[in-house]
Amino acid sequence: MLLEVRNLHVHYQKVAALKGVSLQVPSGGIVTIIGANGAGKSTTLRAISGLAKPSNGEIHFEGQRIDNLPAEKIVARGIAHVPEGRRIFPDLTVEENLRIGAFLRRDKAKIESDIEDIFQRFPRLRERRTQWARTLSGGEQQMVAIGRALMSGPKLLLLDEPSMGLSPVMVQEMARIVSNIAETGVPVVLVEQNAGLALRLASYAYVLEIGTIAVEGRSADLKANDHVRRAYLGA
Repeated sequence: MLLEVRNLHVHYQKVAALKGVSLQVPSGGIVTIIGANGAGKSTTLRAISGLAKPSNGEIHFEGQRIDNLPAEKIVARGIAHVPEGRRIFPDLTVEENLRIGAFLRRDKAKIESDIEDIFQRFPRLRERRTQWARTLSGGEQQMVAIGRALMSGPKLLLLDEPSMGLSPVMVQEMARIVSNIAETGVPVVLVEQNAGLALRLASYAYVLEIGTIAVEGRSADLKANDHVRRAYLGA
């Protein structure tokens, strides 16, 4: 397995956000974590990327334990995190935002090649490369956030609510982008409140409820699970 989370506990002061979460991510495809607001989905990603420190448990990436590393070391190992709400730099241009994603890299020629690859992947960003990021639409800002993460050259991409606040048309475009990233060789952990979309994109899913894994399995099986259908798919 590329990533293994074992019995993970995270506390915010005295409040337990995660209570023994275990999950695995293979070296290809999309794994999704679904659940209601406050279930611990974002905290799980924050713990993996080093932004939230576990109070117990272990996180292993490529066979090496990483839960004791600072966030910048985890990025250097190959994990890129696109947080909820995009959090781009609004007063920098599109291209400047993308280049910040490569701040740990020294391979200048490959960085230029990857910038071109991002512009091919997101043609709209090429058109707006010198535009201030704050002037972009929500969907375009999400493209910048994902492109910035890809500029780090990740071996694993963590995506937190990429469809949040987007129009239905842009949600479908974002789904295409996420699928394309996985198809081109970067595995994805997708946190998504739109459970129907998440289960359509992912091959394996975890349902997180109040800080614990309530259900897990192949996405096709979870679509038929009575609890998942009632609680998350509106059936």
